[in-house]
Amino acid sequence: MPKIKQFDFIAVGGGSAGFNAARTAADLGKKVAIVDGAKELGGLCILRGCMPSKTLLYSTDVLHLAQHGKLFGLKIPHAAADMRELHRRKKTIIGEFADYRRQAMESGRYAIYRAHAKFIDPHTIQLSSGEKLQGKRFIISTGSQVSVPPIPGLAETPFWTSDDVLDLDHIPSSVIVLGGGIVACELSQFLRRIGSRVVLIQRSPNILKDHSPAASEVVQQAFRDEGIDLHTDTKVEQIKKTKSGVSVRFRSGDRTITRSAKHLFNALGREPNTAGLDLAAAGVTTTAGGRVKTNRWQQTSVSHIYAGGDVAGPHDIVHLAVAQGELAARHAFGIKRIKPINHDLLLNVVFTDPPLASIGRQEAELGVAGKDYLVADYPFDDHGKSILMEAKRGYVKVIAEPKKGRILGAEIVGPQAGELIHCFSGPLAMRATVFDLLKAPWYHPTLAEILTYPLETIADEVTQKS
Repeated sequence: MPKIKQFDFIAVGGGSAGFNAARTAADLGKKVAIVDGAKELGGLCILRGCMPSKTLLYSTDVLHLAQHGKLFGLKIPHAAADMRELHRRKKTIIGEFADYRRQAMESGRYAIYRAHAKFIDPHTIQLSSGEKLQGKRFIISTGSQVSVPPIPGLAETPFWTSDDVLDLDHIPSSVIVLGGGIVACELSQFLRRIGSRVVLIQRSPNILKDHSPAASEVVQQAFRDEGIDLHTDTKVEQIKKTKSGVSVRFRSGDRTITRSAKHLFNALGREPNTAGLDLAAAGVTTTAGGRVKTNRWQQTSVSHIYAGGDVAGPHDIVHLAVAQGELAARHAFGIKRIKPINHDLLLNVVFTDPPLASIGRQEAELGVAGKDYLVADYPFDDHGKSILMEAKRGYVKVIAEPKKGRILGAEIVGPQAGELIHCFSGPLAMRATVFDLLKAPWYHPTLAEILTYPLETIADEVTQKS
């Protein structure tokens, strides 16, 4: 019998959480293995998520501006998507990112096993290649997969996933999109801007339901103005394949509506990819939704087994997965003075146009917790730089505690929201007040200076109370 190889640390899954956990463990001088059975190394973000989607979205942002050149006094006779060139550019860029990650993984610092794994016991995994590995410590970081909810007809009807949309090399004539989350919204706008007829069907009263209704409504109006056939607060009753494509019947209020299109795009979310791991053999506990339960150090119910990334949540965000992986490895090997992840600093960005971003604690959360707060906002349609950019949708909002004006959170929907929100990242981490931020210079005319208006409003309120 071949000898079972022993490792100090094994990452089951080589995406953002797994790779960064492995890298951190290797930096600590440990013997590390990465087990990843995907066709390509790199993880969801690089290969089929953040980077390909944002590459395509930026191209269509440029396209949209070109098509509206008249607003800026420009004559641009014709602007259209060249899908083959768009596809080629995306593959080139993503290929460079993937090559860099693969080289890092194959640098010799880690033993790489291109196979799927399942637990035999708390310290041993069986690989699909036939090998067995034993580890003193593990991280489960197998990511997520597309969810197929029990909607009548969905499982029996051919549908696209985000992988298919991101790999398009032609302009589809029409697409029905199911879902109203980040992936659904970003890619619906992409499809509309390249020239597809798009129907977007969302169950909740608003798209992007994890954000405030006010912010969601700004994006909803932008979608409708661009020609997306958007339906919210719906219940899908039947999906079926037709001779020309697909049809979806759904309820909206007291009406029954049917929409047809050439293609169906299932963007109803993702679920943890744990089915083949046999976590029960290791004694690892999961939630009813399949996520791996973890404590503040990313430990599972089995103390030497950690989990991070989409498989653990609570949010499927890359920078959070990276932080979870690094924290897990440091805790696993007893590094002193480490701190758990502070979820009060949660940062979210949605790359629609206008984009939407938030950081820290939001009004709804504070209201549920019974916490007092001050809030002020200011619209982009009354701000010099956004007016000259013809980017007048949305607002900036700041949330602060009422006694000293310490910043608790912020929300931005409008031009460059994903960049502007980072004006609050450092201050929130440093527990800064609105007065601290107002000491800083804010250049005119910039988008960033709009943040001073809600900061000043809150500062005045705090001063008046004191």
